[in-house]
Amino acid sequence: MANIIDYLGYELASFDDRPLNPLDAAILTQACMIVGEGVVPAPPRTPAALTRLRTLVAPKTLRTARFDELARTERFDTMFTGFVPGDLKALLFALVASPRFRDLGLCGYRAVFDEGSHTQFSATTYLWRDRWAFVAFRGTDTSITGWRENFDMTYKPAVRAQRLAASYLETMAAHLPCPLYVGGHSKGGNLALFAALTVSPRVQGRIQHVWALDAPGFKLGRFTAADYEPLAGRITRIVPQDSIVGMLLEHEGGERTVTSWAQGIDQHAVFSWEVADDDFVGRDRPNDSSLALRAIALEWLGSMDDARREQVVDALFAAIAASGARSAVDVLSGGPDMGRAAMDAVRALDPSDREVLMQELGNLAGIAARRVGQDMAQALFGWMG
Repeated sequence: MANIIDYLGYELASFDDRPLNPLDAAILTQACMIVGEGVVPAPPRTPAALTRLRTLVAPKTLRTARFDELARTERFDTMFTGFVPGDLKALLFALVASPRFRDLGLCGYRAVFDEGSHTQFSATTYLWRDRWAFVAFRGTDTSITGWRENFDMTYKPAVRAQRLAASYLETMAAHLPCPLYVGGHSKGGNLALFAALTVSPRVQGRIQHVWALDAPGFKLGRFTAADYEPLAGRITRIVPQDSIVGMLLEHEGGERTVTSWAQGIDQHAVFSWEVADDDFVGRDRPNDSSLALRAIALEWLGSMDDARREQVVDALFAAIAASGARSAVDVLSGGPDMGRAAMDAVRALDPSDREVLMQELGNLAGIAARRVGQDMAQALFGWMG
């Protein structure tokens, strides 16, 4: 079965000959996971007044890099982020060799990481001559900070990365008179949607399409159907058949389902999605387990107000800290002992935090039992004792 790296090997046509397609968009959402610090030029420093006036500067005046410049840095120990660094390394080499991608311009690299405000953000803009620009937002890395910011989305109308994404898109659009594409994978897809939904109407009107790949949604009630209306027909959400991340929080409209050959959470990796010609291999809809997860999560979150959700998130990450986990990899790769380690961490919490977390996890287990049956709920939450 072929994936996006295979596609890079057989698609030789330029973007002038074959227009941007979903696989190209997916590739760029993964390319922005590569650290461009010191190689890809930063966003232009436009005076605020000029930005408000939407001063337009031709793309050729922007300083750009290319994928081969990233490859020549050979900083392989630090430049590949996320859960599949090996796939990203292979992707970079394939991009350098690709007649379709190797002449893309790379510009506007920005990355912000701040533990104090739970912020993990990065974006890169890709230019095809003066024809179009693709603004790509990085997904969650393996840091506890990045994952904490994801959970903060359950009770905050906007986290800092979302505000940075909207500002970034507005700033880059002021320098790019060409058509705009926007996209991201995982949290990057959430940021892409948030930015597209909240930028000025002038920028919204220039957006050709938004791709959100297996991306979590938004805080309950954050956006309405009316907020999506200006972008009607220009948003594509894609999830694998057993999506987990893409089922979380609130979404407007449906999603396109594609085939992954991986299992469980590993389906989240775009590199596991099957491709044919210039598109992903589709399915009719997500599997029942994914749809059940969406319903359970929405009911559970809907049963709490914002203050209670914040308490739960605080308690959860206090438990993660107590467990000694240094990254999300430590949390997700616990294996058979993960349940026991989780309970040990919960018992180490302050009594008030422990009470909040156990009560709400119990409520979650009850909702799951009612919706999918006691046996499945026991499989999911039996570690709670």
